[in-house]
Amino acid sequence: MKLSSKADSGASTSGSVSSDWKTQSLSILPGLLLTVLIAAMAIGLHRLTDLHTLNPLLISVLLGIGWRQWGVVPTACRPGIKFAMKRVLRLAVILLGLRLSLAEVIAVGPWGLAMVAVGTLSTFYLTCWLGPQLGVNARLAQLIAAGTSICGASAVVATNPVIEGSEEDMTYAIATITGFGTLAMVTYPLLGNLMQLSPQAFGIWCGASVHEVAQVIATAFQQGMVSGELATVTKLSRVLLVVPIIMSLGWQTRRSNAARLTALPVPWFVLFFGLLVGVNSLSWVSEPIKATVLNGNQWLLCISLVAMGLETNLSSLTQLGIKPIYLAGLSWIFLSAVSLSMISLGNLLS
Repeated sequence: MKLSSKADSGASTSGSVSSDWKTQSLSILPGLLLTVLIAAMAIGLHRLTDLHTLNPLLISVLLGIGWRQWGVVPTACRPGIKFAMKRVLRLAVILLGLRLSLAEVIAVGPWGLAMVAVGTLSTFYLTCWLGPQLGVNARLAQLIAAGTSICGASAVVATNPVIEGSEEDMTYAIATITGFGTLAMVTYPLLGNLMQLSPQAFGIWCGASVHEVAQVIATAFQQGMVSGELATVTKLSRVLLVVPIIMSLGWQTRRSNAARLTALPVPWFVLFFGLLVGVNSLSWVSEPIKATVLNGNQWLLCISLVAMGLETNLSSLTQLGIKPIYLAGLSWIFLSAVSLSMISLGNLLS
């Protein structure tokens, strides 16, 4: 009788897990279909019209933003959109490892890594100091500092529970960070051409100073594969700084509760990205297979960038207080200027 009860319990648990998995899968389907549809439009516009001079990634995020502002995004699509913006994007970033080799990673060099560390840390602490000077509350300033200096909205979300910020502060920070990151995707290529930056310098500049991973990819690949690849490596080395910075904030705000620090997010997708870089460096993947995977990966990138566009509400920026926007803008300009200055200094010293 006892064995039978255990067996029935196990079968019930298995059935429940299977049912939950099916329910979750069905819940993300509408949003995924919407992002795939808009991504197909972006790729079609890139291939079939005069927009072929624009990167399909930029077209994807612009179409997503346009759809959000002037179209309707049903509530049923939200889970799938969030899934595309997080899970699909991380898979796409991991697969980008097949584009890179260790030789290209080394090309960023000690100076490039030093530039990332100096730019990130100086921007973070300057923003935390400048916020109260402008009348922005300390927690909101810390969220803007994390989002600007490290990795955009994901850094804001990771930082908020550690500093015990409010949902309102988190929303303000994400809106300002997303807005300036979107502006970077348009202005950086123009500035790069104006300043006649090399593909290598432009890629490192994007990776060191643009906010989101997806925004870095969409910006840097507009200037070619070399820029995109170096930007990806530079950005991911910058993402790694999320752990020490958030730990520092945790120690400042919760010194009496060290247990909170054990829940810090670890960017595991960065480790898998590095693993694929190693695999590619050893030439373990044949060129035809690699080409097929990378062609498919462009679809994944476009889908995730459409999702980011669908999550961007431009009208929300007009509802924010002007001071947090000033802070986010000054923080971004400072990081961009410091990174560009260090790139120029590195070129002079080399």
